[in-house]
Amino acid sequence: MPSNLSDAVTQLKFQFENVTTSSVDELMNCYASNAIFKDPFQEVQGRKEIQHIFLNMFKQLDQPSFIVRETLMGSQQVAFLWDFHFSMKRWNKAPLEFTGVSWLYFDEAFLVGKHHDYWDPAAGIYEHLPLIGPLMRGLKSLA
Repeated sequence: MPSNLSDAVTQLKFQFENVTTSSVDELMNCYASNAIFKDPFQEVQGRKEIQHIFLNMFKQLDQPSFIVRETLMGSQQVAFLWDFHFSMKRWNKAPLEFTGVSWLYFDEAFLVGKHHDYWDPAAGIYEHLPLIGPLMRGLKSLA
């Protein structure tokens, strides 16, 4: 268990950037047992539910990976600016990527108590799907 925020962030960043189906348990060790995770598609509470999200990512996508480009630290809050690389298992199998931010709140034990991801699902996912992709790209061009 980390003894300070800096060590906790270093450990989380390493786990985040190196997550695989076999290392999701190690990533979950960075989270409090009742942690909350929220992204544009869902909000869950608890390690098991967060673990399910990461494992499901590997079921739905080929070669998903994160690269943390920037880390901003406050007293108990941290932001990761990241790039997510992946390809779809179906449809468009070309390599894809998008950028997002994870806003992380750490508890007094230096475990993640709240993880809120901010990213654009239209640019990240919807624009690459058949049928809806051309519609999303068309709407984007009108803006």
